[in-house]
Amino acid sequence: DVLDPERLIQCPLVKHHLIRARRFPYHLVKCKESNPEIAKKLATCPFNARHLVPQDDLSDHIMKCNDKAFVEQDVASWSCQPPQEQLNNGSTWQAPPCAEDWET
Repeated sequence: DVLDPERLIQCPLVKHHLIRARRFPYHLVKCKESNPEIAKKLATCPFNARHLVPQDDLSDHIMKCNDKAFVEQDVASWSCQPPQEQLNNGSTWQAPPCAEDWET
């Protein structure tokens, strides 16, 4: 199951590292720091920061990345329906009434 936080994922930096999905983002940060020479050879996917691929393969990965559809869908929905704040040409936030009197 792709959404199971307990599933094991292979580290793209050190192949014998198997990490639980819920810990994977933290592992990537630490593993990049511990293996800077390997990390230099890898590129981060613009659609999912958990995807580290060899720099030479990045363009191919971008074309095939499953997360690309989610990003494109979000961008399309933004352009079709702008957020309500943008329609009002300003912020809709209002400060709550304050009962404090700082002068006293």
